[in-house]
Amino acid sequence: MPEYEKAMSPEDITRLFVERSNAGDAAGVAALYEEDAVLAYPPGRRTVGREAIRALWEKVLANRPRFAPETPLPALVGDGLALTSTAPKDGAGARAQVVRRQPDGSWLRVLDQPEFTPVETPVEPTEPTS
Repeated sequence: MPEYEKAMSPEDITRLFVERSNAGDAAGVAALYEEDAVLAYPPGRRTVGREAIRALWEKVLANRPRFAPETPLPALVGDGLALTSTAPKDGAGARAQVVRRQPDGSWLRVLDQPEFTPVETPVEPTEPTS
């Protein structure tokens, strides 16, 4: 496997994901995840483990999609974990990931929710007023 640039801050992962995806590098994308990471994709399903994530991205990247860079929102960091997010440009609602600091100081994704679609809030019936 090639030597990949490491994410030395939680926010670096967003940039590295876009660079590697746009280069068609599924192995490079998968290298951003811990071995037992969980990716909530495709929508409504989970992909578990770095190897399964690599295989999924091979299929996705075979169509040569282009990902626009998204500015990461400030990470919420505490005790070796961070919650990262971006405001997506593609109407996906939101993106959020949990990343963990590695022994070498780099960061890898543990949980990845790339799409939150807006949830319709049911309207509670109201009592007629007199």
